[in-house]
Amino acid sequence: MKEAASLYRILGDEARLRILRLLSAHRLNVSELTRILGIAQSGVSRHLGLLKDAGLVAEERDGGFAYYRAADAENNGCLSGVHHLLRDQFAAQGDVASRADEARLQEVLRVRRENFETRGDEHTQLVPGRSWAAWARALGHLLPPLRVADLGCGEGYLTIEAARWARDVIAVDRSDAVLRRARALARRRRASNIVWKRGEIEELPLDDGAVDVAMLSQALHHAEDPARAVAEAARVIVPLGRVLVLDLRAHAQGWVKTRLGDRWLGFDDDRLEALLAGAGLEDVRIGVGARHRGDPFTVLVASGRKPARRSRNTAERRGPTRTRLRAGSVSETSEPAPGKLALPAKLRGRSAKHPARRALRGARSGLFGRAPRGRLHG
Repeated sequence: MKEAASLYRILGDEARLRILRLLSAHRLNVSELTRILGIAQSGVSRHLGLLKDAGLVAEERDGGFAYYRAADAENNGCLSGVHHLLRDQFAAQGDVASRADEARLQEVLRVRRENFETRGDEHTQLVPGRSWAAWARALGHLLPPLRVADLGCGEGYLTIEAARWARDVIAVDRSDAVLRRARALARRRRASNIVWKRGEIEELPLDDGAVDVAMLSQALHHAEDPARAVAEAARVIVPLGRVLVLDLRAHAQGWVKTRLGDRWLGFDDDRLEALLAGAGLEDVRIGVGARHRGDPFTVLVASGRKPARRSRNTAERRGPTRTRLRAGSVSETSEPAPGKLALPAKLRGRSAKHPARRALRGARSGLFGRAPRGRLHG
């Protein structure tokens, strides 16, 4: 009787029941359980210790890591009945907390699958040293030394990766506390080409045309006004520069608003495309960055290019255009730009080699000099 009372007392804690539900489906380590449950690592370890002592959880060692799974209690007296009861209860659960745990579990499993350094098994090949991080850094070697802005940088992981190949990086976030952690991480990683700025992504503390690339990675769904945030990103890039967005496709996981502070439940493809096009960007592209079966979160990757700015000198040489009606037809003509000698009407049909036209060119050059050629930046 005492043993049963102790067992039911252990099962009377919601956190321990959540752990058992997760471990009945997958084996997980402490770090993974911490990310799913939102409980401090010390708390997860304490709960696991109690469940293990009660015979409800088994520990396995694999590749230097400790993994936990629900123990096989089919032939273990009192635990056998509890096992069947819990299994039926877990299968019937469909409350918000259970769905949120399941969504975070799928995210953890996605990260595990994407980690090439995870140990192989009989179905997968283990290739020492193969990793997504190495691939990303290798691709960075192919890029020119761009000026980059990481908008809504958070704790700076992407900022520091970009700093490996960028000429310099400007990182912007609204939180002083987050920026302090990001600076500390950058010091540990010896990244010295980063400027940290506090500000809102809807009102960036940057000048027009300050960078070549503006990144919004998992930041747009935190914005109060996503359209304004994208417009600000477009403002701070040079002509022919690019805005790069990584964000979630529209989903129904409402728990992210209370747990993670999200303002928007992702964006569908058309909405994301409209946000970039509405900011005046061209060559807008939308694609799937990451998606796995059973995972409620799909990552979209979107980009757009800022149009080239017409050379000021070219515009001045051409001058303002106006429409003139002549003999019932419409034609476009150009007014002479300021500081230019107008071409007499009788010479407009003459060859460029005509002596009068050559004399006029000489007069233009002597009086006003040659205007420097325009240059497109970016």
